Amino acid sequence: MRPSILRRLLRRVASTAVLGLLAATLSTTAAAQPAAAAAGGLQQVTGFGSNPGNLQMYAYTPAGLPANAPLVVALHGCTQTASAYYTNSGWPKFADEWGFSVVFPQTTSANNSLSCFGWFDPAEDTRGKGEAASIVQMVEYAKQQYGSDGRRVYVTGLSAGGGMTADLLAAYPDVFAGGSVASGLPAQCATSQAAASGCQTGPQKLTPAQWGDKVRGAHPGYTGPWPRVAIWQGTSDYTVYPANATALRDQWTDVWGIGQTPSSTGTLPGNTTRSVYNDASGNPAVETYSVSGMGHGLPVSPGTGAQQCGTAAAYFLNTICSTYYTGVFWGLDGGTPGGGGDQLPAPAGVTVTGTTDTTATLSWKPVEGAASYAVHRNGTKIASPTATTYTDSGLTAGTAYRYTVTALDGSGTAGTASAQVTATTTGGSTPATCYSATNYAHVTAGRAHMSGGYVYANGSNQNMGLYNVFVTHTLKESPAGYFVIADSGCTTG
Repeated sequence: MRPSILRRLLRRVASTAVLGLLAATLSTTAAAQPAAAAAGGLQQVTGFGSNPGNLQMYAYTPAGLPANAPLVVALHGCTQTASAYYTNSGWPKFADEWGFSVVFPQTTSANNSLSCFGWFDPAEDTRGKGEAASIVQMVEYAKQQYGSDGRRVYVTGLSAGGGMTADLLAAYPDVFAGGSVASGLPAQCATSQAAASGCQTGPQKLTPAQWGDKVRGAHPGYTGPWPRVAIWQGTSDYTVYPANATALRDQWTDVWGIGQTPSSTGTLPGNTTRSVYNDASGNPAVETYSVSGMGHGLPVSPGTGAQQCGTAAAYFLNTICSTYYTGVFWGLDGGTPGGGGDQLPAPAGVTVTGTTDTTATLSWKPVEGAASYAVHRNGTKIASPTATTYTDSGLTAGTAYRYTVTALDGSGTAGTASAQVTATTTGGSTPATCYSATNYAHVTAGRAHMSGGYVYANGSNQNMGLYNVFVTHTLKESPAGYFVIADSGCTTG
């Protein structure tokens, strides 16, 4: 027996126990659907590449679709099929209305006894390997055969498919412009089968920066632009617990460098709360959708209304059409993706070329089509130079400032924000001050803030644990307004 086949068999046996929680409640009806079924216009595609992950490719392409249309990749959950996801998710409806292709990858029991995508397996979910590489080969096939626009490729998935979605966004941010994770896991939450169950019931208590590092480590050296990410979660999901949505939020807001406090919050149908986290240009970069009382599944809303979609079935739950809101967030309806439209690219090579005690000078490479640029300091726009250099003045000595730059077209529309750079002014430093108190007292005193039931230090955004009077931390403040956890000892010099 070839070693590669033996390894797959071993993974198949071992993963049965680990992933039982993720798939134990999935419908036997869904599992019984024929793997090769092609519902309506869904067609199986063969010969799309070397297929190192041993996946099957199904695709739906509306008739008369023009070249350079967007592409959506939709990943099913455990024991489900591409056909079930095509039938129930609502993606074909909006592919017809808005004009884009949909690829439905399918894994089978040959890879995993429960037909789960390998979101927990580095041999399957990392750049250039296994199932992740097979899915990217499907994207390349669609670009060549359907004329799909490589700048507008998006990926979405449910449960194990949601976990693989997050891993794909981390491993291939240069391929996917956006993602949507439904009842899924943060990128690289588990890197072994033994750790998978723990992620489902409660991911590690990591800081946003530590979660963000898992993304940055998946494609070392990549600095942006980053995918825009939607996160869907039921508050009564006891298969993939809601803590995963919080970890996903922390992870992707940290990658974008925008903090974990929402820019706006509102209500949607189906007892859904949407929280929006804007990028430095004021466009939505991350959105979370919390569906009150919903269990484990993809939110759908059967009906003929403009904002309705899908079919209620096992793990397709009648609450709200997540596909509609996800598509609008990505700009598939013809609107602006995350508010940004056909955006100018991010300025490359943003660097700090010099500092004094009151100034910081930046430079960057020109962007074709840019009429001017917007410079943001600590998330606030401060200038719109036409040149590719800018000196910020009136700063405080010995203080760190975060900068991003976006290109503006002739109408003033902002493009994608650059990677963030930090400039620290020279000159006098302020001695550190230390504070020991409960998490509740830190928040009350303005040294920390609360989000999702957890407390985060202002400035560093380090996770301090639950918002209560039973958890105590020492915070060190330096410079003013920037706090870090210093429980092991706090020096004031």
